[in-house]
This record gives sequence, structure tokens and C-alpha cells, in this order.
Amino acid sequence: MLPPPDNLFLIGYRGTGKSAVGRLVAERLGDPFFDSDAEIERRAGRSISEIFTDDGEASFRTLEAAVLDELSRGVNCVLALGGGAVLRPGNRAKLKARGRTVWLVARPETLWQRILDDEASGHHRPNLTAVGGLAEITEVLARRLPVYRECADWVVDTEGKTPADVAGQIVDQFRQALAGVKP
Repeated sequence: MLPPPDNLFLIGYRGTGKSAVGRLVAERLGDPFFDSDAEIERRAGRSISEIFTDDGEASFRTLEAAVLDELSRGVNCVLALGGGAVLRPGNRAKLKARGRTVWLVARPETLWQRILDDEASGHHRPNLTAVGGLAEITEVLARRLPVYRECADWVVDTEGKTPADVAGQIVDQFRQALAGVKP
């Protein structure tokens, strides 16, 4: 029987750099890179905001679970997950069974500034609460912290670091983990 895949999953709130860092990590490891949100949009032919508006969050989460399941089978890859992918227990079980999970973090104020600076973010990503903005980030993070913590094999603070710096740290920790050294 083959061993389970050693995928590398990047989790965290929107704006932590999962996609930018994930591309660099995959390049350094020589593994394919996937962004679950981009894959969902490609398959649906619509933005995540449109999916949320037209079909609801539950429908989006079902698409997200299917993409995670499919992409985390087989060959090893680096997979940047949407911020809420960890909300479903079945997704959390897949993360534990199919690889290592890195939780990228930054202060809410930093996340808000990064989101504001990303022209595509507002158009493609829906508000998750009625308040939006920094208040939404603080509120949603407070609810998700225990779930992120449960999933994470290790945590990388992205505050004040370039994507290349964060990628280097993750690659070092991942290689140590594969060698049996606890990060």
C-alpha cells in the first residue's frame, strides 16, 4: 500500500499571502501549486462573490470540499485554501490525513490593509458579515482561531515579511517535518 500523500496545505485568513507564498513554495519544492478559490472559480465559471450571491455559502462550501478532496489525492502538491475551508470537519480530516498544514497569520490591521491594496479581492471575495472591513476581520478571526489552531501543524507569522521570506521559512520547516524533525 502506498503511503498517504505529503501535500502542503496553506490555511489562514484572506490577505495572509497563501496564494503568493504557495506559488513560491511549490516552485522551490518542485511540486504543482493549486489555489482552491481560483480552481472553484474556474470550474464554476463565476467569481466566489457570484457563487455566494446566486447559490449561497453552503453551495460554495460544497464546491470547496470537492476541490480539496480531488486536488489532495495522488501526487504531492502545495494547495492554498480559502480562509473558510477549515470550517467543515470533513475538510479538517482530509488535511490531517493527506499532508502538513501551515497556518499563515498576520494582525487584523495588516490583513485589512493587504485586502484594500489587492484590487481583485473586493470584486471576487464576498463580505462574510454585515459590517465588513476591519471589524469583520476581527470578528471572523475570533470565531475561526480555534479551528485554524486545530488544523495547523505549524504557524508562520507573515507580519513584515516578504512572500519570499515566508516561503523560505515554510520550505525549511516542511523539509524538516518530512525528515522527522518537529518544526
